Amino acid sequence: MSNIYRIFPKKSLGQYFLNDLSVAQRIVETTSFYPELPVLEVGPGTGVLTQFLLYSKRNLTVVEIDERSVNFLKKRYPQLGNRIIEADFLKLSLGDLFPGYFYVIGNYPYSIASQIFFKILDYKDKILSCSGMLQKEVAERLVSSPGKKTYGIITVLLRTWYDVEYLFTVPPSCFNPNPKVDSAVVRMVRNGRTNLGCDESLFRTIVKTAFNQRRKILRNSLKSLFRRETSISISPLFYKRPEQLSIEEFIELANLFNSLKS
Repeated sequence: MSNIYRIFPKKSLGQYFLNDLSVAQRIVETTSFYPELPVLEVGPGTGVLTQFLLYSKRNLTVVEIDERSVNFLKKRYPQLGNRIIEADFLKLSLGDLFPGYFYVIGNYPYSIASQIFFKILDYKDKILSCSGMLQKEVAERLVSSPGKKTYGIITVLLRTWYDVEYLFTVPPSCFNPNPKVDSAVVRMVRNGRTNLGCDESLFRTIVKTAFNQRRKILRNSLKSLFRRETSISISPLFYKRPEQLSIEEFIELANLFNSLKS
């Protein structure tokens, strides 16, 4: 099984084309966690993952923003037919593509990887699992834990709903062109949480506000969200910094905040 590169990567799209077929096969094998689910591949480029997904008989749809890649894929994989979608994944209504659950996979552009995962969060009730390659630094954030510098907004919000696993590291030599950093493959699987037990919008606001001023204790960073100055001193949580809080403590904070507003 070969993959002939006829397209030069575009810097403006943050493209780095994977050229190691053994790595591509390993990435596709991560979808075996849910073998029955249809798969959406994000940014297939020259189809290095696509070929293995088709070989494994998955019900595959691909979304690609680069017209050159779309034309290439139509010629190379005519069996995909109208399941090659030329669009910006970040602007796509995924609910219109899949009536039920589905799986997301891709070699995600470094520049928008975080945005892609926030998009996945918007469809967490339909995307049971997601895997793929991204910058190693971002991957380390996804699997971080309280107390670490890499623990932040995306860590808390994603791991509230997904179990995240760091699978393996991929060196720059596996790409064309060679990026200046290592990459990593991760897999996320929907956990058993069905309800936060608090206002989800408020939870997100608190997490984002807190980490946007991560050097401050929460009493100061969340001050703008409270109307009553004296009310925010009643819990020891307010005297911690955001990276010290677990997901459950952020949920507790959201419920406490809600009670103080009333």
